[in-house]
Parts: sequence; structure tokens; C-alpha cells
Amino acid sequence: MLIRQSDLLCTILIALLSFRPLFSLPGKCDLSIINSGAVYNYNLADPIEGHSHGVLSADGFYKVASNETLLWFQLCDLMLFNHDPPRCFNCKECGGSSKCGTQCNALVSNFKGGYPVCTVIGKASSQTITPIDDKYPKKGVMLKMFSIDSKTNCSLSVSIFCDPNSIHEPNSLSLLGTCNYATSLSHPSGCPEIISGNGSGGWFGTFLIVSICSLGAYLMAGATYRYFGLGIHGVQVIPNLEFWVSLPQRGQSLLGDVFRSLSGRNSGSQGSYAPPPSNYQ
Repeated sequence: MLIRQSDLLCTILIALLSFRPLFSLPGKCDLSIINSGAVYNYNLADPIEGHSHGVLSADGFYKVASNETLLWFQLCDLMLFNHDPPRCFNCKECGGSSKCGTQCNALVSNFKGGYPVCTVIGKASSQTITPIDDKYPKKGVMLKMFSIDSKTNCSLSVSIFCDPNSIHEPNSLSLLGTCNYATSLSHPSGCPEIISGNGSGGWFGTFLIVSICSLGAYLMAGATYRYFGLGIHGVQVIPNLEFWVSLPQRGQSLLGDVFRSLSGRNSGSQGSYAPPPSNYQ
């Protein structure tokens, strides 16, 4: 969906005020990137027409089978099983035997010694979102989740291709290395919302986008550090709060000085005016 450049500033300011990051953060399903002077926003978990859960599976999980390997995963949330739960050993890291699969985002089962054995390969707390193709952001995004501990180093990469008209659920599974899996699907949520930077703004529009994105990143980083690192809560979590609060007054004072300066020049010009000498006797 293409938005006029006149809506650009309002959209970004709303994002900043709601503390929605303009870059991917761990555990989030939003991503915004700048490409060729335009902003591409991906909101994978946001409701869209016909899909109230966004890219999340309405069943509570996606399931892919490949030979003797079974993969269960959910995007942007934990898995939920109302039917067909995983039945495999060693599920203590993802809900235990009674609630297997409910405490992680991706679980794979492989036969070892004649028995299905579970391995956690993805957690929402450790994930990244990147464009599938940096040169063509409209193609979609890749969500990669990890599960790393002293015994395992696993991951699942899910390519979410943009298809504005239909959904194609994952039907293939690839193993890259010893414990790194990959699959793909097509979904309308993989299509970005595009805020055009081309038009009357030109280079200034691009400069404005970069400046506001940098300011948003600074505020997010500062607020996160003050909240978690220093234990500061409430409005005081905003870095350099006194400076931001004083901005309206500073702006008003600056405008007042400019206005008084211009008024003084006009008054001086009028006071020094003298009519030209007359030749009339």
C-alpha cells in the first residue's frame, strides 16, 4: 500500500510516540527499513483484512513434515495445541511431557534409536527479522529464531513471501548444517506498507526520515538503559527529559527574538525616513 509523502511525518511521529521501533528488536514482529528514499513497514502480527491474527497460524501452530522429521512452529507468539500435540521425548525445555510444545516457538522431532526425540530450535526472545532481498524489499521478510545453550546451537529461518491475495502454508523443510532448519510460506502480512520518499520532498524528505529514525533509536536505547540498567520508572525514563520539556519554551523564545529583531528593523527604517527635498519655491 502506497502512502503519500505528505503523510510521512505524521506516520513516523505516531510511531515514535507509541515507542514502536523503526528497526527490528528481539522478540518483536515489526520491522521498518529505508530503501531508495522510501520507508518499508512490516507488521507481521497486526490484524489485516481477512486475517485477524496477522501471520500467526489460526490453528495455534504451523506443521511441516519431511521424511521422518516433524517441525512445529508459530510466528510472533508461543504455540497453542488444541489438537495434534507433539509426542516426543525430551520436551522439558518446551513445556514438558504434559504440555509439550507450549513453551517455545519452534520444535523439531527426529527419530533417534527408534524413538521420536524433541529439540527446541526457536524462541521468541531470540529472533531477528530482515528483508529476504535487500534490493527488493517488496519481496517479503525472513524471521529467524534461535535456541542456543550449552548443548545445542539451533535455529529456524522462515521466509515470509509477500502475496497480497492468498496464503500458501509451508510444505517443505531444509536442514542447513547440523541443527539449522529453514522453511517458507506466502502471506499478505509479508507485504510492506510503503511510505514514499519520492516526490516534492526529494533529498530533504530522505534527510528528514533518517533524522527522525535516528532520534527514535536514541530515545529507545536511552529509555531501555534507564529502565533496565538504572531502575528508573515513569516519565523520568525518557533520556534528557529536562531538555525535551524545555523545547517548546526555547522555540517560543527564539521566535520571539526573531520577531522583535524584524520589528526593530522595520521601526528603524520608518523612523529614519525623510521626504525628498522639494524644488518648489
